[in-house]
Amino acid sequence: HHFAFVTLFEIAEAGGRSDLKSEMFKELDRYKSQFQSYRGNPSVSEDVLNAVLDEINTCYQGLNVQGSRISNCISDNEWLSALRNRASIPGGTCSFDLPAYHHWQHRTVSDRQKNIARWAEPIRSLHAVINLLLRLMRKGGSPQRVMTQNGQYQQNLPQGRFQLMRVFMDPSAGLIPEISGNRMMAWVRLMRLDYDGNLQHVKEDTSFEMELCG
Repeated sequence: HHFAFVTLFEIAEAGGRSDLKSEMFKELDRYKSQFQSYRGNPSVSEDVLNAVLDEINTCYQGLNVQGSRISNCISDNEWLSALRNRASIPGGTCSFDLPAYHHWQHRTVSDRQKNIARWAEPIRSLHAVINLLLRLMRKGGSPQRVMTQNGQYQQNLPQGRFQLMRVFMDPSAGLIPEISGNRMMAWVRLMRLDYDGNLQHVKEDTSFEMELCG
């Protein structure tokens, strides 16, 4: 359960950004307007459309109810706050430094799971919104097969149309895509681990599947 706490602390830190909720509201509003424009389109199922809009509204309401920042679920709890401060220090969660944590670790698995579920409850609305936005974004993409030249590939990005690029590699090829870019262009550089575990640039021409999602 130690790694569950570390994950919880990382999520709380990322969710502590003051602009996070406003950005999520903006994206939910954008998708809501987009799907509402499909009303009356004979090629769009009204049942599916209503289900998506209901899910967007549910996420919007859940995020709106959450008045405080996500990080407050940790900072407002003295025990969790102390654990977070010590967890970032190598060996900082030893029993003599955090006896209460050591005692908690010897509780039953069921008790610990219930505690973690309760402490993680404030981030459920965040999870629901992120899960929905990523799902809608990914469904808006069209996969295409592309070919690298000397192990590299570059893709022009029409401004304002795409927010996510997905790369699908054949696991058996043992290739690792190294992705970089800016608002106008994205680059994919194929790498492979050598015997010593170092990344080496692959210069052979290789095809892979790519998807631009908006």
